[in-house]
Amino acid sequence: MPALITCTTNIQPAWVDYNGHLRDAYYLLIFSHATDALMDTLGLDSDNREASGHSLFTLELHLNYLHEVKLGAEVQVRTQLIAFDAKRLHLYHSLHLAGEEKALAGNEQMLLHVDLAGPHATPFSEATLARLMALSAAQNDLSRPALLGRVIGLPTKKAPIQP
Repeated sequence: MPALITCTTNIQPAWVDYNGHLRDAYYLLIFSHATDALMDTLGLDSDNREASGHSLFTLELHLNYLHEVKLGAEVQVRTQLIAFDAKRLHLYHSLHLAGEEKALAGNEQMLLHVDLAGPHATPFSEATLARLMALSAAQNDLSRPALLGRVIGLPTKKAPIQP
């Protein structure tokens, strides 16, 4: 199974800047919609949230802008489950022109399953864990994204310019 397609959309006029490129905040909006779609796939949809009082919270994310995205482009997000444990998901979204392989952006996320009444971390249900195991097994042959685990920082070989 290839990465799961979790969002397909066209770039809207309100989303672009004065250069005709997708504004940086809208990359994250698109990835956020993809996370919502993944939650639905895993059974963590609005009905589940209402019944269980549980949801996913974003703990951390990294966003890499790789190529420009222009007005009107049809894009899709492909989502790969990197790892999970009893309470957390580590995933990677990549943004592509629809049907093309070259990634335009990448988004790594760590999500926590939360009991909204606390709020505090809580384990996934058995049904959700089963869906996570099935998705993980289906994506087992996918290669790790090249930008996974990337750290922000200046190269250490050269001293940064001091004010």
